Amino acid sequence: MSSPPPSSSSRSSTPLDAHDERTLTILYATETGTAQDVADTLARLCRCLHIRARVISMDVYSPSELINEHIVLFVVATTGTGREPRAMTPLWQMLLRADLPEDLFEDLTFAVFGLGDTSYAKFCWPAKLLSRRLQHLGAMELCARGEGDEQHHLGIQGALGPWISTLSAVLLQIFPIPEGLTAEPLDNLPPPRVAIRNADKQARITRKDPLVTDRQYHNAVLTCNRRMTATDWYQDVRHFEFELDENVQYEPGDVAVIHPEASSVDVESFLACVGYANTADDPVEIHHVLEDQSLPDHLPAVTTIREIFTRYVDINAVPRRSFFALLKHFAQDDMEREKLEEFLTEEGADELYDYCQKPRRTIREVLEEFRSAKIPREYIFDLFPPLRPRQFSIASSIKAHPRSVQLCIAIVQYRTFLKIPRRGVCTTWLADLQPGHQLRIGFQKGFITLPSPSTPVICIGPGTGVAPMRAVIQDRTHDGVSSNTLYFGCRSASKDQHYGDEWATYAQAGQLTYRAAFSRDGPEGTARTYVQDLIRADAERVWELVGERGAWVYISGSANKMPAAVRAAIAHAVETVGGREEAEAIEYVANMEREGRLVEECWS
Repeated sequence: MSSPPPSSSSRSSTPLDAHDERTLTILYATETGTAQDVADTLARLCRCLHIRARVISMDVYSPSELINEHIVLFVVATTGTGREPRAMTPLWQMLLRADLPEDLFEDLTFAVFGLGDTSYAKFCWPAKLLSRRLQHLGAMELCARGEGDEQHHLGIQGALGPWISTLSAVLLQIFPIPEGLTAEPLDNLPPPRVAIRNADKQARITRKDPLVTDRQYHNAVLTCNRRMTATDWYQDVRHFEFELDENVQYEPGDVAVIHPEASSVDVESFLACVGYANTADDPVEIHHVLEDQSLPDHLPAVTTIREIFTRYVDINAVPRRSFFALLKHFAQDDMEREKLEEFLTEEGADELYDYCQKPRRTIREVLEEFRSAKIPREYIFDLFPPLRPRQFSIASSIKAHPRSVQLCIAIVQYRTFLKIPRRGVCTTWLADLQPGHQLRIGFQKGFITLPSPSTPVICIGPGTGVAPMRAVIQDRTHDGVSSNTLYFGCRSASKDQHYGDEWATYAQAGQLTYRAAFSRDGPEGTARTYVQDLIRADAERVWELVGERGAWVYISGSANKMPAAVRAAIAHAVETVGGREEAEAIEYVANMEREGRLVEECWS
């Protein structure tokens, strides 16, 4: 943690009861964008209550600033199996420092809204931990923590709506409405966050990559786009290689960040549908009017409507309830407007779910049905969510492949229960790229750190979860370290065994113990074998590595059932071979995680 410790002497001299400021801060941490949407909603709430709010992503917020805040609203997503989003990590590491005084935040008042999914064991875990830690450091909670659940029939709105009502009442006690003003209803049509004006038609719009001025991104040239799964296999998993034009440094477990583009065919049909086609290529100027509302990253001041829908906003996202709440204001047809208003009622929640969430209906498809909606271009950034960058675990070691980065990516394609085909925006775009294509790639720090060369590692990475495991193994074998074990799982040895030849080569050289589970290759009717089954079968060796030699364990892949099953399999080895009671074995594995010897790099 590079930030200096907060100091009570650095506090702002402005007391909490100086209501003439009427200002608070909203901090959000997200990897999917939902937390940012909630933060924008809270900012609109503050505007309705005549409170000034500044909205900041935690990845650009200096943790040391928190000591100077008086009221902060936190919106925190949950990633993987209960980890905080990467944007929150610097702030969280600062808050965990043992040298912080217990009254550090005695002048801070806060509220937390968490985002999660009750199908996972650690529901809203980062939000819960943040709330507890701030209270331990002397801060006072404005109102009970809110916990949005994606499994609720209303989605996160099921918890967000009541929580906002409670928060509003508390904020009104702190910031009474100034005399002569009244609170505005939250469901009124808000003012647009931008003004869009026609630019000089003589101005030339060059299609310049907006990331060229961002030093966190680096020039890359695609040199390999190779399908790894069999051509007759249902899933298309690809190996990508990019050459970098500078000596970029990254570590095993780090993440590559790529900004996709929407399909030109999708964009063209969409522009015609909403009536923007005739002016889509005219240059426009964008002026950020409401600075408490966010805009897409790297949005230029002069661009075109076509570029906005290609690079900056997402027409293929599944719309949330807030989309319909705003769209109703633009519907010209009475029947369409009534249907949108019906969707927004509590009685219409199930119908909205069946119409939108269940079939994964996209924004583009919704607008093709509600064709009377005339969307003013100033409201583009209010109605459409940002087209967000995608993050992919790096599948290579910079030691083994200097000035290069390699990725292992499953191309997202499926059919909804209505048999409508769906394709992932970013993975489809990547799959269509040809060698020689240039783009910008960013890098983010992951959660993996490596032990000393004398310490064994056990890597568990089924499917594309093998990507960061490949980086770990390449890094260690390059340094001459051979105490490496990999548990890999897939359906078929001949169809989707990613990097199988590479693992065989390492194993033959004595650099790797390779254990693979092929769940569909067994005889018909027999039980399927997964990575956790192999770990249980290897209990003696697992205990030797973990219990006697202090091995570090890395788990990567889907965050659904696999990580918990793997942890249970390790606990089984601790219990049956290590001689612990069941509860002691479970605690042993939990302690490994606390010590940093067990790391999960999983995604939902």
